Amino acid sequence: QVQLVESGGGLVQAGGSLRLSCAASGRTFYTMGWFRQVPEKERESVAAIRRIGGPTYYADSVKGRFTISRDNAKNTLYLQMNSLKPEDTAVYYCAANMRTSGSLYMENLYHYWGQGTQVTVSS
Repeated sequence: QVQLVESGGGLVQAGGSLRLSCAASGRTFYTMGWFRQVPEKERESVAAIRRIGGPTYYADSVKGRFTISRDNAKNTLYLQMNSLKPEDTAVYYCAANMRTSGSLYMENLYHYWGQGTQVTVSS
């Protein structure tokens, strides 16, 4: 059974940091990423990474503040979020696929999703 389970969300003041984790089970994914969504808006890609080498992707709005990484031995994806802003408030989703190439940020290329974790940044 394939599962992606996020953790690490919470409430933090602006300027603070959080680290999200996504534990994958059931199979090994080549591409993994983080998306986020606020009510009444479309889900947007935040960051993505391949299993071994290759480019990483960051949305312009998080470049220089967020860092995506993965521990392949633990089959776990991370998102280190620093200098958080109120506009980073959203439900953050972990996503994965088996693609070795192609877009890292297109939502419709991801076939496996976690349940989401809420991140709230207060001003």
